Amino acid sequence: MSSPVAPAQPPLPAAPAPSSAFTRRGTVFLLALFCCLLWGSSFPAIKSGYALLGIAGDDIPSKLVFAGWRFLAAGLMLLAWGAATGRRLGGWPPSVWRQLVVLGLLQTSVQYVFFYIGLAHTTGVKASIMNATSTFFSVLLAHWLHHNDRLTWRKSLGCAAGFVGVMVVNLGGAWGDGLAGVEFTLLGEGFVVIAALVLAVGGVYGKGISQHMDPVAMTGWQLVVGGGVLLAAGYALGGSLGHVTPASSALLGYMAVLSALAISIWSLLLKHNRVSLITAFNFMIPVFGALLSALFLGESILEWRNALALVLVCWGIWLVTQAPSALRRRVD
Repeated sequence: MSSPVAPAQPPLPAAPAPSSAFTRRGTVFLLALFCCLLWGSSFPAIKSGYALLGIAGDDIPSKLVFAGWRFLAAGLMLLAWGAATGRRLGGWPPSVWRQLVVLGLLQTSVQYVFFYIGLAHTTGVKASIMNATSTFFSVLLAHWLHHNDRLTWRKSLGCAAGFVGVMVVNLGGAWGDGLAGVEFTLLGEGFVVIAALVLAVGGVYGKGISQHMDPVAMTGWQLVVGGGVLLAAGYALGGSLGHVTPASSALLGYMAVLSALAISIWSLLLKHNRVSLITAFNFMIPVFGALLSALFLGESILEWRNALALVLVCWGIWLVTQAPSALRRRVD
């Protein structure tokens, strides 16, 4: 789920591993919610980082530098952890390395160019809700690309609910204002939705790579590649981190740690449990993102359109991530 803002979440085999602490019901629920909380916190953290570093809304090169350092550091952390735990981190044929480069460019570089710019031109609450459209894009892409993952009435209803939620959150005036009452800009909400689409496409592409590579190694290398490209592009265009202070450095470090930690925990949960069970928790990311944006950025979540949109999007994601029989099964 790379979260919001969450980074790309590598798909893993559906079969659960032998019983362990990571299959206990309480552990699964707490760790999955913790990951969603971390990814949700990235929305206010990014906007706070802009303020602490003095990065203006139209300073795109500096935004690229900011994102580059975050993901390069997160990728290096994952690779270091992979090395410490004995995972294979290299020795693949050139074709595999080319796939990793493409994945890094797509899921980290391209996606976060759109996401970071979009977040700078909209609120954290709206961005956290609209970023959740990546789930619906994934469902639609799977329908066309995988014959065994077709749309069902449940998935169709979920996509429709999510679409209505996205429309509701962008209503600015009265209902009678029509299109004149819609608050939607290409650089803001539009770029967040494009980022969600790129995330979904990257997830489909990464599915094939993860079949013959450890997900920690795959994610670590794609973050290093994507983060390095963002960093190089940002500095080449004249970007900088601006006013580096202990507070801004701590925030940047937190964002790198949250990316590495959340992906690592999520991968362990996916390894030991059914994929459908774990991905069902994705609907909590926009909830935490909206709540934390309201808490730390002073943004309104109690406004009727934000509250209604959040309910619709979360319900939609819950519908599309639940197999019919999963509703009647409990955690192993």
